Amino acid sequence: TSPATAYIESAAGISQGGRTGLVALVAALLFLPFLFLSPLLSLVPSIATAPVLIMIGVFMMDTITKIDWHSYEEAIPAFLVILLIPLTYSITLGIALGFIVFVLLKLLIGKANTVKPIMWWVAALSVFLVMRVQY
Repeated sequence: TSPATAYIESAAGISQGGRTGLVALVAALLFLPFLFLSPLLSLVPSIATAPVLIMIGVFMMDTITKIDWHSYEEAIPAFLVILLIPLTYSITLGIALGFIVFVLLKLLIGKANTVKPIMWWVAALSVFLVMRVQY
């Protein structure tokens, strides 16, 4: 499944009160049949997914209002993610570049100690992802 689909399933489960991981397991089990049925999905033209992507964008607008736009170390990576997702035609690539910029900004302004170890790891993996992308 795409990262967007996994994110949406996770967000839907959390919004309904699922916080223990059982929601993720149930979602994984529900996706299991599509390992075998995915060739059928290729029959759906990609243009048919456009309305769904527009609705996802509408739902994400609420989250954008919660970004601290006065803190450049938070606003710049968020803005780049918002900009790069449509420009690269990839949710994964846009978010990966946002992770990289976030860590680099913290490093450049001298706040590297505020970056959690998992974020360093995710940013490093994002560099490898970006390097693998074929343009």
